[in-house]
Amino acid sequence: MLAVLATTFPFFALVLCGWLAAERGWLPDSAIPGLNGFVLFFALPCLLFRFGRDTPIFELLNPALLGVYLAAALLIVFFTVTVTLRPPVGMKDAALGALVAAFPNTGFMGVPLIVALLGSQAGGVVISTILADLFVTSSVCIALAQAGTNMRAERAAFVQALKAAGSNPLPWSIGLGALCGTLGLELWGPLNKAVAMLADAASPVALFTIGAVLSRSGRANRAAGRTTPPRHYLPVAAIKLLLHPALVFALAAAARWLGAPLSQGQVIALTLAAALPSASNVSLLAERYGADNGRIARIILASTALAFLSFSALATLLIEAAAT
Repeated sequence: MLAVLATTFPFFALVLCGWLAAERGWLPDSAIPGLNGFVLFFALPCLLFRFGRDTPIFELLNPALLGVYLAAALLIVFFTVTVTLRPPVGMKDAALGALVAAFPNTGFMGVPLIVALLGSQAGGVVISTILADLFVTSSVCIALAQAGTNMRAERAAFVQALKAAGSNPLPWSIGLGALCGTLGLELWGPLNKAVAMLADAASPVALFTIGAVLSRSGRANRAAGRTTPPRHYLPVAAIKLLLHPALVFALAAAARWLGAPLSQGQVIALTLAAALPSASNVSLLAERYGADNGRIARIILASTALAFLSFSALATLLIEAAAT
């Protein structure tokens, strides 16, 4: 347990540093979009390019792995909608709440954290979950959020979600890296060094930015007088941190027992990806689609704060079980 905590503590400590910096005013809110832009368009694409280049293409697009993860994600989405869809939570809020229950923070937190715990071979697994969530999970939840309007609006929402995923630089950086790896292409030396420097900056800046974004959301909700009872967000955080990884592990173990090409290490990496806290960018989607962003922000904050213990405990359990 102490060895795992020694690995996970710095990651969550950087999130706390970002939160404190924004809370204290050391980092102005006007600087947060710049940090986000640096991570999303420069540092994280370079990190994912590097993993995409160094990971065999079958590991990035393992049908068994993607099938297990997407099955679990869709089950979590429809379960969360079913148990939360009651006044005052309408379909739009239930659908976006389901997205934070099924969409872990794999981009900003998961890739560096799980690789630090399990080694570089886990990178391909985590990258696969990013692709699945960007193109499928988020698209389904956005379409559900528009349910009840009209068929044309629902279809437009689904198409818009796919376009947003396609315009995201992360899938393109993964694809470009995979192409270079498959063709054996090498970057020009100085360019490769620049990519490496940006990739190395991705983890600390991304984690710091998560904390700052959570602080900004919390202060915005307090200033607007928005209050959300714990019963409207803590159960969803529990679904994210407990039920989601349990379901992924059960489905992956069953698929492996049935002969699917999944190694024990892949099952562990997939489970830990699901055990990550909710993706912080879902609060932006909540604002865009007119959902209760106060509730979404509290789910993300609660899952991030509690994940230090839940994620560390699950990682210890899985790693020690694999070692025996």
